[in-house]
Amino acid sequence: MTDARKETANTSASNDQHESLRDRAAHAYENAVARAGDTAGSSREAVRDAAHQAGDFVDTNPLGVLAGGLALGALVGALVPRSEREKQILAPMGKKIGMAAVAALAAAKEAGRGELEELGLTKDGAKEQAKSLLQGVATAASNAGNAAAEAGREQIKTAH
Repeated sequence: MTDARKETANTSASNDQHESLRDRAAHAYENAVARAGDTAGSSREAVRDAAHQAGDFVDTNPLGVLAGGLALGALVGALVPRSEREKQILAPMGKKIGMAAVAALAAAKEAGRGELEELGLTKDGAKEQAKSLLQGVATAASNAGNAAAEAGREQIKTAH
């Protein structure tokens, strides 16, 4: 075989090989696109179902969702570091809020103490009431014991 014929045969074989590779690549691409479309469709359905389930859960348990959201927010807030700018801006406000909370707690405590005193529910009053209650229970138990003993004696007398 001459060199020209060999070259033509090699070129033809090379072209056939390239076409075969091109066909396989095109087929793989088409399969990948089809699978991606199927996956996207099923993913959309799964997300839609999850959204409906989440909505139903929120409707049936709103306080649980609120508590969970607050806990998650606190956790994220604790984990995310604050920048220097945030510290500069928020530090004075945090101090004011803290002082206001302490003042509100003290005022609530004092108001509650005053209300309880008006009702006669003081620490000393509570001690006296507890002491009186215990004395009443002891007296009732003693009287019940005496009555039981007397009834037993009477029963023994009438049985003889």
